[in-house]
Amino acid sequence: MPAYVIAIRDKTDPEAYAAYGKKAALARADHKITPRVRTNDVIALDGAPAEGVVMLEFPTVEEAKAWFNSPAYQEARKERVGKVDYRFLLVQGLEP
Repeated sequence: MPAYVIAIRDKTDPEAYAAYGKKAALARADHKITPRVRTNDVIALDGAPAEGVVMLEFPTVEEAKAWFNSPAYQEARKERVGKVDYRFLLVQGLEP
């Protein structure tokens, strides 16, 4: 069953975000990831606004966790923690 990582960006340090983005892109190389959404064009219909949203599709929850916990992604993560406010959600998708 597919799984999705949804990342909601709230506040950005532009330099830290750029450094994070470069390393995060490299961290996808060894994983089966299908980008579904990457936008700064977010309209808050209800609740807190967001600067940007990313949604990545993985074949399974386990593969999403393997990507997030991989050494390459954890290295990228260091570029954003404390500098870029993100909320990461992992949700299981529906059977096609």
